[in-house]
Amino acid sequence: MNMPLKTETLDTVSSTTCQPRQEAKLPTANELRQQFPAGEPLTRAIAGYREQIRNVLKGEDPRTLIVIGPCSIHDEQAALDYGTKLKALADEVSDRFLIVMRAYLEKPRTTVGWKGLLYDPARTGAGDLNQGLVRSRKLLLALSELGLPLATEALSPFMMDYLGDLVSWTAIGARTTESQIHRELVSGLPMPTGFKNGTDGGVAVAINAMKSAAHSHHHMGISHSGAPAMITTAGNPDTHLVLRGGRGVTNYDETSIARAVKELQSAGVSASVMVDCSHDNACKQAERQVEIAHEVMAQKRNGNAHIKGLMLESFLAFGRQDDGEDLIYGCSITDPCLGWEQTEALIRSL
Repeated sequence: MNMPLKTETLDTVSSTTCQPRQEAKLPTANELRQQFPAGEPLTRAIAGYREQIRNVLKGEDPRTLIVIGPCSIHDEQAALDYGTKLKALADEVSDRFLIVMRAYLEKPRTTVGWKGLLYDPARTGAGDLNQGLVRSRKLLLALSELGLPLATEALSPFMMDYLGDLVSWTAIGARTTESQIHRELVSGLPMPTGFKNGTDGGVAVAINAMKSAAHSHHHMGISHSGAPAMITTAGNPDTHLVLRGGRGVTNYDETSIARAVKELQSAGVSASVMVDCSHDNACKQAERQVEIAHEVMAQKRNGNAHIKGLMLESFLAFGRQDDGEDLIYGCSITDPCLGWEQTEALIRSL
């Protein structure tokens, strides 16, 4: 249930050089899911979306997977308005594309900064996971009810227990692809998962992650009822590589993709590739996503069957803005995004 925020100050160690920490009681995953349930029709629909994505990645469905949406969601109403537009467009192009909306609720930070709707929904810096969990789950339910498959980045290993039943595709980011904890997490997830290449642009780390996630693991975790538990996973057979560039490196060109595919094949893992048209591939310039998407799709039309998808950052308004008063509605407060008019024109032109 939605429990009130209660903090307790605990002395973690006796040393006078360390500061005590605070703990705020949270609902268990079961309690949150019971308070805001996904009904049987929605559960069946999400299972169907996951299967469609698997079929695209396996080459059994000729469509191109497009994971698209805001860098991170800070305004639920703007996200719903965007989702309504995206659903209408997705239906129109469903013979060519399987469109999945980015509903990213956690924002990884290189140092510090706003960590996303899940952690700090009021964006005050104080943080409120109680409110964040409720608002995040309600938003994912509302977006799902539009008829859209949803994508997230799994940053906290615990988040998927609370929200993962509403997610059809997930990503492991460049900073966490090397993490054993995240590889173990993916090995127990029920949806296809993309591992991004490392921050240096190399794919070896992602390949190792795919191998690890395909295997069964035993790891420490928290049960859905909130108790410490040993989690045993079966392994996830539906992982793939996401090329997102690296520090001063782009990897969406024909040579880079061919090199990545060769490494994937040599390692004996899936050679399905998604290209992230944003991030380091676009040098943080939102408008470059358009030319990158066209170039990658041209490679696919010219016979590269390993290219299965694109990732794009898009919102209602173009660019980005600093958080504060008088925000532009539907404009990102994290990475710059394409605006809706550019997004619609791009999808139709592809």
